[in-house]
This record gives sequence, structure tokens and C-alpha cells, in this order.
Amino acid sequence: MPQAELIYRIVAIIFPVLSIVVIGYLYARYRSETDMSSGNHINMDVFIPALIFDTLSASDYALSDYLYLTLGGAVVVLGSAIVAWPAARLMGYQWKTFVPPMMFNNSGNMGVPLIVLTFGAAALPAAVLLFAIENFLHFLLGQQMISQRWSIKVVFRNPMILATILGISVSVMQVTIPVFLRLPIHMLGQVSIPLLLFSLGVRMLAIDFKDWQIGVAGALICPISGLIAALLFLQVIDLPSEQVPVLLLFSALPPAVLNFLVAERFNQEPQKVASIVLIANFSSIIVIPAVLWVIL
Repeated sequence: MPQAELIYRIVAIIFPVLSIVVIGYLYARYRSETDMSSGNHINMDVFIPALIFDTLSASDYALSDYLYLTLGGAVVVLGSAIVAWPAARLMGYQWKTFVPPMMFNNSGNMGVPLIVLTFGAAALPAAVLLFAIENFLHFLLGQQMISQRWSIKVVFRNPMILATILGISVSVMQVTIPVFLRLPIHMLGQVSIPLLLFSLGVRMLAIDFKDWQIGVAGALICPISGLIAALLFLQVIDLPSEQVPVLLLFSALPPAVLNFLVAERFNQEPQKVASIVLIANFSSIIVIPAVLWVIL
């Protein structure tokens, strides 16, 4: 693939993400007292679970072919924390602010389309499963890390985790969902990503300029920590050759927008988390082409 075309495709994915964030920022700037709290709660409880279930239940794949890749995705998420935690301590940041965005990457609205555009439609099952394991770990561990209230009962009442389990179960059992039921689920899911990005833009209005430093630090450490974890995993597990670049690309993704939403819900320095998410996603315009240059 010509390098100019590759860079154009990456920019074509990242630009819509950033443009919606800017629209949210401009709306909040010119509409004072914009309150996104209710919309954010509805998004986490309804729209995002609908997206997860719709994606996983509709995917046609053999789970056994991707077990090691899924394990590799989990290693990337958890291994990133091992690199990010001492970095946070060294730079004087609260670990509950800095570490989760380093762990939980943008595998949904950026990872899935980027993997498919890079490796073709045959990579869709891999992209979906990496998205699923990242999401599952985010809501199995992410909220617990910040709130420090470890209740497994609360975790499995989370709509996103339930949607992940149900979606994989429907796919494995090859259950056919009637079109009249799937369509409203699909429509609800399509609301989630734009609302996530718009909400992030609204939060940008409250960011102090001093928060740019933690954003730049996150933009550097996020892909580095993920790639270190992925490369160590590949030293131990012999993945199929076509899955190796998929895992490496997944490991270099920027932080998920959901990190900001969770930080806002638990009041864990949401302005700083928003800076990490926005600056790291913006910097992926440089990071992702560099990673693709190497792996391709």
C-alpha cells in the first residue's frame, strides 16, 4: 500500500473523532451552563451496551481461532499498568488519574475501523474480540481501581459487562436475532460514540492550561507501555503471523474516551483525564502511521 494512501486513511479515521470533540467544545463555549451528566449516565447504561451487544452478536467468527490473540489483548491492557504506575509516581501524578487511561485504549471507535482498514474485512473478528476484552477489563477493573470498592456483584450488574457476555454468547450459540429486534439495538448503539466525543468536547471548556503536561506525558507513555507489553507477550506466545501486526496496532492505540467518562462519574480529576485523552488521540496522527510503517 502506498504510504500516502495509508496516511490518508488514518487521518480519515482520526479527523471525525477530533471534529466532534471540537463541535462539543464550541457548543459548550457559546451555550453556557451545558450539563452533560445525565446524557453521560444514559450513554453508559443504554447506548454503549447496545453498541457492544450489536457488534459482538453480529460477528461471525470461531472464538477458538482467536484465544491467544484475545489473551494478548488482556496482557497489553494489564501490562501497560506495570509500565505506567512507576511513571506516574516518578512524575508526581495520582496513579488513579494516570494509569487507567494508559491501560484502556480506544479500541472501539478508532481500533475497530483502523484494524479493518489496514488488514481488510478478514480482520474484523480480531478487531471485535480485542474491543470486547478491553471493554470487559475496563468495567471489571477500571471503575474498581478509581472507586477502590471491590464488589464483584456490582461489576456484573454493569450493563456493559452484561452486554459483552450476552453478545459473545449469542454469537457462539449462533442465535439469529430477528431484524425487527436487531435494528433498534443497532440504532441505539450508533448514538454512543458521537455522544462520547461530544461530551469530551464539552469537558474541554473546563480544562486549565496547566493540564497540558499530563496530556503530553500520557500521549508518550500510552503507546510505549502498550507496545512493551505486546512485544514481551510475543516472546512467549507464538501467534499466527497474520495476528501479530493486529496485536501490535491494538497496543499502540490512544486512550479510550470512556476513561474521561469514568473519571467524571467518580470525580477523579476529570479535567486532567480529558487532557490525556484528547492530546493522546491527537498525537495518534503521528504515532499510528509510525507504528504502521514498522509493522507493515
